[in-house]
Amino acid sequence: MTDQTQPVLFLPHGAPSFALQPGAAGAAVSSFAGSLRRPRAIVVISAHWCTDVATVGTASAPDTLHDFHGFARALYAIRYPAHGDRALGEHVAELLRQAGLDTSIDEQRGLDHGAWIPLRQMFPDADIPVVSLSLQPHRGTEHHLRLGAALAALPAQGILIVGSGNLTHNLNDYRPTSGEVPAPDYIRRFADWIWMQLQRGSSAALLRYRSLAPDAVRAHPSEEHLLPLLVALGAAGNDWRVERLYSGISDHALAMDSFAFWPRSKGEQA
Repeated sequence: MTDQTQPVLFLPHGAPSFALQPGAAGAAVSSFAGSLRRPRAIVVISAHWCTDVATVGTASAPDTLHDFHGFARALYAIRYPAHGDRALGEHVAELLRQAGLDTSIDEQRGLDHGAWIPLRQMFPDADIPVVSLSLQPHRGTEHHLRLGAALAALPAQGILIVGSGNLTHNLNDYRPTSGEVPAPDYIRRFADWIWMQLQRGSSAALLRYRSLAPDAVRAHPSEEHLLPLLVALGAAGNDWRVERLYSGISDHALAMDSFAFWPRSKGEQA
């Protein structure tokens, strides 16, 4: 571990309204960001950018994408005017190719709400360069662990890697409430299973979560919102420790748990 080493993060982006009402989950992320040494740049992997092959966004001034509808008008006025980092984006693409992954570059891609909402919580001044990376949900969990592993050298170089999704994401159960209706039991049950595997360091179980975890298919009818966690695990390297930054439920259906993965110090017990 070097003085500039960054953690690897898995963060929730919640519903788009999270940008205006961050609550305790947002406060936890903001507080954690304030404790970090300033990253040199950020690589963000959002559940809302899915492509056939791994694609790196290298726009010099990525647009703020409002890729949602039916929410408060104030959300559509938000801008997150981050700058890109073309050299870093090309380096990320080269690392992926060296790992044997088909890779493309998109010079126009903006930041979708899965990217800019958590980044805005952490770094509201938008003064840290951002490179984005897409998911390939049709390729499953092992592919995404491998995708992250290709980037495992970056945190020691001062690059903050952020996987943005949600620990549960079934929009059939979504209710924009403030907690007056109890959340379904499966949400906490599934989130607790994930936390138990992370504490155990059991990447093998997490790769098979769909068959091993309670209520996995109900928690994730489709996989894209959990796959950023697998990317984060891969990017954290072979010997990590996990810190849970927040645990809670938003809007009846969204587990907002957030995690930081750090390289384990020499002599530190698992």
